[in-house]
Amino acid sequence: MAAQAEEFDVVVVGLGPGGEEVAGRLAEAGMAVAGVEANLVGGECPYWGCIPSKMMVRAAELLAEGRRVPGMAGESTVVADWSPVAGRIREEATDHWNDKVAADRFTGKGGTLVRGRGKITGPGEVTVDGKRVLRARRGIVIATGTRPAVPPVPGLAGTPYWTNHEAIEAEHVPESLIVLGGGAIGVELAQAFARFGAKVTVLEAADRLVPQEEPEAGELLAKVFAEEGITVRTGAEVTRVDHHGAAFTVMTEDGSHRGERLLVATGRRVDLAALGVAAVGLDETARAITTDERMRAADGLWAVGDVTGKGLFTHMAMYQARIALADILGEAAPPAEYHAVPRVTFTDPEIGAVGMTERQARDKGRAVRTATTSISASSRGWIHRAQGFVKLVADERVLLGATCAGPYGGEVLGLLSLAVHAKVPLERLTSMIYAFPTFHRAIEDTLAELR
Repeated sequence: MAAQAEEFDVVVVGLGPGGEEVAGRLAEAGMAVAGVEANLVGGECPYWGCIPSKMMVRAAELLAEGRRVPGMAGESTVVADWSPVAGRIREEATDHWNDKVAADRFTGKGGTLVRGRGKITGPGEVTVDGKRVLRARRGIVIATGTRPAVPPVPGLAGTPYWTNHEAIEAEHVPESLIVLGGGAIGVELAQAFARFGAKVTVLEAADRLVPQEEPEAGELLAKVFAEEGITVRTGAEVTRVDHHGAAFTVMTEDGSHRGERLLVATGRRVDLAALGVAAVGLDETARAITTDERMRAADGLWAVGDVTGKGLFTHMAMYQARIALADILGEAAPPAEYHAVPRVTFTDPEIGAVGMTERQARDKGRAVRTATTSISASSRGWIHRAQGFVKLVADERVLLGATCAGPYGGEVLGLLSLAVHAKVPLERLTSMIYAFPTFHRAIEDTLAELR
């Protein structure tokens, strides 16, 4: 006998940052809302992503700062200890990966939490784990995020490799670590573990680290990693992985690499077929769900967060959630726009970027001008003995994109994000006063070069 359908106003599939925001706010507005979650309420960010990983990064930065004392402030001896890092992640950040607080927060607002994997089985219908049917009178919101993309490398399947989950949950630092992938997740974790004593090798298939950013960013990171004893191999196509006893062997065309642990950080993906999007007329083979400026993917269907393919950022999920909420509630809100998406790679130096890279702007046929200045040549950069740069990409009137790599690069990015988002004329940026001797004052020097 067919399961009796449960009726709701809205069904939200996925309770990560975006989904939790939509579901909770709709419940507060008096709607009957079901939130479907297969894992932990709150999603990737609080349990394995943004928060615990940055605890690791912060701890590693403190070690590096301590090691910079000689030659500037006296002498220092730094002894790394991973136990307080692992303890903070378990106790302060994740509550030992228990989502009771987040689940109670949602149900306390009047929402119905449904544990399991949701699949769209028809217009306005979600079936959970193949047996519990939820009907949505007003619509469905997809906010399932992504999961690690594991490449089909011979020998890899079935080995005890790490994804970012196992890396974040690590109670001990391995003696050696091989990282597949030199994107943001790979380089952040590589540097953190290296600073705690692991011998780290990063293998990246592209010709540089952080290939989604400006080439100068990858060059800078490669230089810093070399100084810190991290081995970097770019253009490294992995041909096979073996695991014997207590070690991995990773083969590439240029040789083999051996490590106690193997971290796979080769991107993220979404499985649209498993979500059942074909049931509402969407392409289940697509890389992401396409939405309009109100986050509508189809009649009665909205999508927010990583599943839209606009960037793997919590701030993106929250931004899109606000737009979808307004649309569902019939409220006025500015439409979604993506010309000024900010992103930060939390290495040391930090790489903050917004908008288009030079290559992206040229590929779009824009008339591009660029300028780059060295952080180390700026007053505060010289004071700190810091490495980094500011690069601006502009047309004749406004900034199209910008990168700030250096100490607090993600914080300096605030001014540049505003300039790109608001399309502030270049002459206004060059006529403002920049505080001396801040890191962000290097933007003024870069603008002068741009002119």
